[in-house]
Amino acid sequence: MKRPIGRKMSLALVLCLSFAMLLSACGGGNNAAKNDPPTPATNNSQATTDNTTVAPVETTGTPLELAMKGEYKGTKVSMFGPFVDADQVKFENSIKEFEEKTGIDIQYEGSKEFEATINIRVDGGNAPDIADFPQPGLLASIAKTGKVIDLTNILDQAKLKANYNQSWLDMATMDGKDGKIMTGVWNRSNVKSLVWYPKKQFEEAGYKIPETWDEMMELTEQIAKDSDPAWSIGIESGAATGWPATDWVEDIMLRTTTPENYDKWVKGELPFTSPEVKHAVEVMSDIWMNKDYVYGGTKSIVTTAFGDAALPLFDNPPKAWLHRQANFITSFFPETAKIDADYDWFYLPSIDPQYGKPVLVAGDIYSMFNDRPEVRAVMEFFTTGESIKTWVQSGGVIAPMNDASLDWYSSESDRRMAKLVQEASTLRFDGSDLMPGKVGAGTFWKGMTDYVSGTANLDDALKQIQSGWDN
Repeated sequence: MKRPIGRKMSLALVLCLSFAMLLSACGGGNNAAKNDPPTPATNNSQATTDNTTVAPVETTGTPLELAMKGEYKGTKVSMFGPFVDADQVKFENSIKEFEEKTGIDIQYEGSKEFEATINIRVDGGNAPDIADFPQPGLLASIAKTGKVIDLTNILDQAKLKANYNQSWLDMATMDGKDGKIMTGVWNRSNVKSLVWYPKKQFEEAGYKIPETWDEMMELTEQIAKDSDPAWSIGIESGAATGWPATDWVEDIMLRTTTPENYDKWVKGELPFTSPEVKHAVEVMSDIWMNKDYVYGGTKSIVTTAFGDAALPLFDNPPKAWLHRQANFITSFFPETAKIDADYDWFYLPSIDPQYGKPVLVAGDIYSMFNDRPEVRAVMEFFTTGESIKTWVQSGGVIAPMNDASLDWYSSESDRRMAKLVQEASTLRFDGSDLMPGKVGAGTFWKGMTDYVSGTANLDDALKQIQSGWDN
């Protein structure tokens, strides 16, 4: 900004001064990196009435660092996602301190109709600055339109590699309009490769935590010999009946074939009728189709609500001993039951050692639709454990970042879960959530239900599921 002149000058003097100022501006130092976001010009220097200038405010650093210095105070960032009710409160609590420190107002809007609404808003040119996608498959379809901002050159990739298991970064890489792009950052995760059991009674019975799949099957047989079914399983979920079966198949796929084959399967390049997929269902069937192994017998699986399936573990004595389900299932446990005392979990064991220790997860990926400095700052903040610290402390969620301290977790169970995610050899997202709705939430659910209920044999069920892709 040109400073006010206090007295009249000759034209020559004005020209000389102007030329001098131009040279000064061209030669002045500016250490901001080429890709650094612009900062408000009013912060670079402050003019005074006596024609002197105070020292310039520091404007180098990442967007998050600049935000913490107050560079973007008074700005607003809109965000749209599926968090409502209690989850919305937990999310807003998790960003409160950041808002206070930076002066950035993150205006969050939650909706139970997020999946149906986000496409309309993006297509209508009314996209939020940031959107939270609980289903990456939906994000993948939007990314192909070119409307999702590629974060590859916006976020420090070295820092991301240091703070995330590589699998998280791989899962955020999707097809854009003109090639692969980094579509977002992962901020919240749920762990699915878990087997829950009644801890106290389990130990009193002398049972041991299995370290391998063979040991788990031996335990299953031992419990049956002790006159109890080992497993309690339920897949009834109204219009979504069958989804817990898809989780089992996904977990077993990760343990019996390569991550690359899993990815091909999710994309429809490896058909459900392939030997790899059929084998995974057969491994599951060794448990599910044995009436001595399942509480209520095989046919009860279809009629048992998924939220009620674990309850036999809490009878005294237990009527069943094992239940495979994600960490969210604890909200369906009896309120009087205490983690680490009345119940606990163990990792669903590996099957083939060559595939390491894979973990099936679900979670939320945050994507950016409008590129402004304050939006970049918020996105960078979401890559830090600090952004989810209070939510972690309240329980029920696992942070995918490595800088999230294990001390933040309120139970030993959650700490072990977080460590499991950090140390996993492979992480893969829930496969049915990545598939098109006609398959993942359609023929996959129905085909597994028909197979378990006995209305279709395995080959016919797999052909039925594959028809979702073919159509």
